Amino acid sequence: MRNCTPAPTNKKEYITNIGKILVKENGKKKYYEPEEVKKAHRSSKWHDGLDFSCWGMSTFSSHSDFDEYHQKAGEVCDYVEMKTEMLSGLSASPNTDWTDIPDLELDASWLDFGNAFDGMFEGIGEFIGGIFDGV
Repeated sequence: MRNCTPAPTNKKEYITNIGKILVKENGKKKYYEPEEVKKAHRSSKWHDGLDFSCWGMSTFSSHSDFDEYHQKAGEVCDYVEMKTEMLSGLSASPNTDWTDIPDLELDASWLDFGNAFDGMFEGIGEFIGGIFDGV
């Protein structure tokens, strides 16, 4: 068993880039299959460096699909921990202006926080939902 790669430094930029590709290639969905996220990563500007696709999966895939993918791949990755880190990277971003994403029709339903934050970021769902309402 091996661990996933470290998270991308610029989580907001990574999520935005992968999200755009996913919507363009697959339409708007609540969740994307791990292979769709992996394909989006390969066609992104991030493909030349580390493979951050499992970090994208923690953001865009369902918990069960994420776990199944990593079990088959022989990787030890924690969905809740990784999703928490990715989404906290959004709130910690110095430029939380999502209006710079032109023509992005992104459904914020993929931001299924579930128990990922246990109240740590109470209200962040409404905050991000509001951001996407303005896009």
